[in-house]
Amino acid sequence: MTVKDAPARADLAATDDIGWAVRLLAATPTNEHRDPELLRRWARAADAFGAALAPVACDARIVERDGGLELGLLARYTSRPPTVELYTDTIDLAERVVDARGWRDWYPPGSVRAAALAHEAVHVHLHHGPAKAALKSALGHSALRLGRLRVSGHVAGAEEVAAHAYARTVCGLGRSPLLLTAALAAEAEARSGSANGSNPPSARDARREN
Repeated sequence: MTVKDAPARADLAATDDIGWAVRLLAATPTNEHRDPELLRRWARAADAFGAALAPVACDARIVERDGGLELGLLARYTSRPPTVELYTDTIDLAERVVDARGWRDWYPPGSVRAAALAHEAVHVHLHHGPAKAALKSALGHSALRLGRLRVSGHVAGAEEVAAHAYARTVCGLGRSPLLLTAALAAEAEARSGSANGSNPPSARDARREN
């Protein structure tokens, strides 16, 4: 779950969860020139898929460490060996941002860590199980058609949208973690701008990197 590449604006909450999901997809390579309505349709499908997933246990090794602020990460899943890294410095900052923006009703105390872990657990689930194919089917994107045969295509960023929706649902959050990652990105840009003695530059929407 990455915290960089989002607009430094005070009214981030004015964009709803699907709106942030659309922005994430639009900012993901290969989607830059896609039709906005197609991206919105994929965003809704991925969000609904993630929200409907049954609770997933995280079987990967969990490691907590600092250094997330430098990397721009809240959490990261790596597959060899299966490991979820939780970055405590970024999680602590996220909790402070929630308080500063008055979002505590949406993100109760401790929910940032829980949401980050849930988010990465879904990446583990999609990486190793049949759910990845189910997500492709739910998106309805065809990579190839031969008569009645249809091969489902990959939609870059859709897994990330689904993981955020899953975390929002299983953790009982009022808003998607996508909003929080956007706020963290704005905070990082503001700090960078202050350090450089300039105004923070505009940027794209929040994305995740493994």
